[in-house]
Amino acid sequence: MRNAVLWDALRKVLERVDPGAGPHDIVDVGGGTGGFAVPLAELGHRVTVVDASLDALAALERRAAESGVKVRAVQGDAVDLPALLGPDAADLVLCHSVLEYVDDPAAVMAALAATVRPGGSVSVLVPGQVAAALHRAVAGHFDDARRALTDPSGRWGEHDRTPRRFTRQSLSALVEGAGLRVGALHGVRIFADLVPGGPSDGDQDAAEALIALESVAAVHPVLRELATQLHVVADRR
Repeated sequence: MRNAVLWDALRKVLERVDPGAGPHDIVDVGGGTGGFAVPLAELGHRVTVVDASLDALAALERRAAESGVKVRAVQGDAVDLPALLGPDAADLVLCHSVLEYVDDPAAVMAALAATVRPGGSVSVLVPGQVAAALHRAVAGHFDDARRALTDPSGRWGEHDRTPRRFTRQSLSALVEGAGLRVGALHGVRIFADLVPGGPSDGDQDAAEALIALESVAAVHPVLRELATQLHVVADRR
């Protein structure tokens, strides 16, 4: 449910990218155990996961085998993507929950841009800076909230486990700096991380209503800034 907006965006990208070509070549950078890769392979796409962790890739292969699909597993770092796969290797490149941990987000974004084919897209998911401040304030940690808003990396303190967060502006600048075009920007998990679990836990009607609300809020020019995660579809011309 929390990723419904993200999956809807990915479906639209795949429908738009070379629509008559059949299965697409998809690369999932930092895809770990295959949370996105395996469902995409089940849809018939050719999927490659690049991850630095051999343990994660082993779990991916087991998961793919259990689902009856094949997913290519490649060990390596995101910044080395063109060397690992070659240029113009994919119609769609996923980079979800990666940029906040790498040493040089701009270098990784350049690697993503080199890997996607002309006419293809890169899907980038990062943690939102404004949301971190909001969540700390709601929890009563007002000093943390102020630090999250004012810290250049969007961190609320030394115990913050997230090394870096992004705003719409900083994420868009990163995309454009790599020569890509911001095609769409969504907020992911705007209300889902704020409301208690009860209203949607086991209540199908409430869950569907929350998904519908998230879908509308995801592209709202104000509300999307409050999302726990920001999702951008970056297009290569």
